Amino acid sequence: MNVVFTDAQPTDLVRIVKTYNSTIASRLATADLEEVSVESKEAWFNLHSPKHRPLWVLLVENVYAGWMSFNSFYGRPAYDGTVEVSIYLEEDFRGKGIGKACVQKALEVAPELEIQNLLGFIFAHNIASLNLFYKYGFTDWARLPGVAKMDDQWRDLVIVGKKIG
Repeated sequence: MNVVFTDAQPTDLVRIVKTYNSTIASRLATADLEEVSVESKEAWFNLHSPKHRPLWVLLVENVYAGWMSFNSFYGRPAYDGTVEVSIYLEEDFRGKGIGKACVQKALEVAPELEIQNLLGFIFAHNIASLNLFYKYGFTDWARLPGVAKMDDQWRDLVIVGKKIG
């Protein structure tokens, strides 16, 4: 499946938030428990830039399929070369190889963005996402046991990482 990555524009924020909100009920992709507003994501959106921390809209055959972002890790200058990758797909596009294209894109552009470490923050029960990152050589760098309470169940967070170059 051919995925086109385009720089997100402010007008894309509504659908980015809609896609994000569509994943909350599954308790697989985010620790948010209720839908978020577009306004609550404006500051996050503005932290992204094509040359430093991209936020891409994903298009498949000119149809919006989701989004992918690079997010600064921990917000301190010494960590500037370490980036968290986030991938959120529309339901109709999940399980169709788009996640693979996203991880490949992240690995491809990391050197030009001066990224030395790529991270994924993935719940331990999200086996599909863990396996996706493992397929591309990511390994477990940390496990935070019972850090997220969702529906009266404590969930582990796995941080997977890969050194670039």
